[in-house]
Amino acid sequence: MNTRPRLPLEGQPTVTTGPHAAGRAAPQATVGARRVVAEGVPSALRPDPPQGDGRYPIAWLRITAPRGAVPTATSTCLCGRDRSAVGHGKVLALITDHETHRDLCPLRTPQEGRTAA
Repeated sequence: MNTRPRLPLEGQPTVTTGPHAAGRAAPQATVGARRVVAEGVPSALRPDPPQGDGRYPIAWLRITAPRGAVPTATSTCLCGRDRSAVGHGKVLALITDHETHRDLCPLRTPQEGRTAA
């Protein structure tokens, strides 16, 4: 009866003895340089994604008015304001209140020097 020799498992590193020199690192890609996925195939990634202009939303007014149903609206702001209304007249009042809040919101207008005038 012959026993087969044990073969090393796939993916297992082979044991090396003694020190060895480290290989050189691959050169880093420069900013805006084209990356190559495979030889001769440029990547589909854009080199410089568009940058925003620094603006971001802080207040939202959501109005739902399905045909034949009662309209509803919600007004929320990052400052903590959260209001809602149901019905034609109350929704119109909330829209006006939301517009007024845009001018008075502490996140949109700096409070320093406000009482000086």
